[in-house]
Amino acid sequence: MPTLLFDIDGTLIRTGGAGKHAMEAALRTAFGVSHIRDEVPYSGRTDPAIGRDLLRVHGVDPTAENFAKLSTAYLGHLQPSLHANGGEVLPGVTDLLIHLHGKKRRMGLLTGNVRAGARHKLSHFGLWDYFAFGGFGDVHHDRDDVARAALTALKDHSPDYKPADVWVIGDTPLDVKCARAIGAKVVAVATGWHSLDELAASEADLTLADLSDFQKLPSHWFH
Repeated sequence: MPTLLFDIDGTLIRTGGAGKHAMEAALRTAFGVSHIRDEVPYSGRTDPAIGRDLLRVHGVDPTAENFAKLSTAYLGHLQPSLHANGGEVLPGVTDLLIHLHGKKRRMGLLTGNVRAGARHKLSHFGLWDYFAFGGFGDVHHDRDDVARAALTALKDHSPDYKPADVWVIGDTPLDVKCARAIGAKVVAVATGWHSLDELAASEADLTLADLSDFQKLPSHWFH
């Protein structure tokens, strides 16, 4: 039976920048930052890595205590930001999850979001309950370590899983890289910030414009 580990932002949903806006609001309210410098990359990275860089760029010591303060403020701003910024479930995602759930496929998350942030985002779009386990970015700066955490969660959830049946579904070259760190195969979708050519260059097993055409996905996911 295949095990499918999904990234969130750019793969399952697009939040209209709600996470970035919430993080910037957290800098303002928790640390009194008045001018936000737009020089920290977000795509494919973990919340602790993003938070560390944001703190450093804005002159705040990136200690564990300060990241915890930033994270608490971020989570407080995230739900209002999700409502304010709109966003959407990406093409094909809802139908795919319904179909896979009906086939009783193992579905988990592999995301750089902290767990509470992941829950806020996916609950907002009605998707959280499809996922039984996951690896999250609460303590990890490196996406590969999040993948290893997801694999540990999978072992706890389904000790009978087969490593050859694990697939990661993501939208960045970092998703491909972290999948390889745990020996998984990868479906890369160009629904985030990276083109099909960039994703193909990262040597994903399969690259797709989006998840709307089930016929292009591995057939054994459905049979």
